[in-house]
Amino acid sequence: MTANPINQRRYDLDWLRVIAFGLLIFYHIGMYYVPWGWHVKSPYAGPFAEPAMMLLNPWRLSLLFLISGVAIRFAADKATPFAFAGKRFIRLFVPLLFGMLVIVVPQPYFELLRHGEIEPGFWAFYESYLAGADYSVTVPTWNHLWYVAYLIVYTLLAIALLPLLRPLAAWLDSDRFERLLGGGRIMFVLVLPFILYRFTTAMWFDTTHDLVNDWNQHANYFTIFLYGMLMAKSGAFWRALASQWRLCLLTAFTLGLLLSPVWANWEAWTDGNPIFTAVARAGRVLYAWTAILSLLGFAQAYLNRPSALLTYLTKAVFPYYILHQTLIVVLGVWLSGFALGAAAEFVALVVLTVFACFALYEYVIRPLGWMKPLFGVFDETQSFRKAVAKPVPAE
Repeated sequence: MTANPINQRRYDLDWLRVIAFGLLIFYHIGMYYVPWGWHVKSPYAGPFAEPAMMLLNPWRLSLLFLISGVAIRFAADKATPFAFAGKRFIRLFVPLLFGMLVIVVPQPYFELLRHGEIEPGFWAFYESYLAGADYSVTVPTWNHLWYVAYLIVYTLLAIALLPLLRPLAAWLDSDRFERLLGGGRIMFVLVLPFILYRFTTAMWFDTTHDLVNDWNQHANYFTIFLYGMLMAKSGAFWRALASQWRLCLLTAFTLGLLLSPVWANWEAWTDGNPIFTAVARAGRVLYAWTAILSLLGFAQAYLNRPSALLTYLTKAVFPYYILHQTLIVVLGVWLSGFALGAAAEFVALVVLTVFACFALYEYVIRPLGWMKPLFGVFDETQSFRKAVAKPVPAE
């Protein structure tokens, strides 16, 4: 792509990547407690966590794909397309395959036990899992690792599109583009494709996470992935964002406040009122986009600085992501037998999930060189103790 003055490491986006994966862990813990469909459920599941989940759900994964696009842009600019594609494929495919064969397996096991489709006995189930037995859930499966599968495909597609993206990236770094985004228009210009998808592909295709029949999700996630690639080094975009992110934050806060009761009682608010329904649907898309812009702007203003802890977390967070959902399922099922009460069980599940991610990474994955590629870690990592003791690097 064309040269750009913004070529330094973006520590703010590193922090946002860590935060986005961290929120994903808490979101999946929330899925254990809300009434929505999930692999297993707490005996204390109920609607109390739904408002927070509804505020997080519209933008959590879009933010992650946008940051992934930024990371791919920075990495792709440092290597030839063919070499980069091969290296990135290995970095993502190895943990995806290992995850499907090993890490994810307890999730369908406990889910099918809950449904009464199998008898207790993990190893007997594992044989049927590998054989692709006919259950109510598809096996083998990637479950929460669908993000990795999608990221592999998006990365390869984006590299193939690089000749077309180069001139577009140059225009997106122009004064003309900066003026186009000015005056609050940054909230409305770039959100238009996603509003279009809401009234087309979202109505035509269900969400499947199976890669081949998930066209609405591909429309949304690949578009915002390309946004990340194209805006990564666009000085025009980041300058416009720096002057308008507080307005975006106010807009996201207002939309979230106004729309939360609508989301909580969707049928009551929208039944027989197509105009209001259309406005609410468009408002949800705008809320998601302004929330993302708010986070990007806040991080650019306050988090764009190096730290040894950030260096540690940048490497640790992907193994955490691979491990976390299986840990939530296993620990949740185990804790449900103690009848702790909703609050105590929730706190215990949060603490144990985070501690187990930390302990497995720190004392198993990181020290064992052969384990690291299985969790997407392909270079040297330092211990948590050294990271927190190390002075902050000079800027």
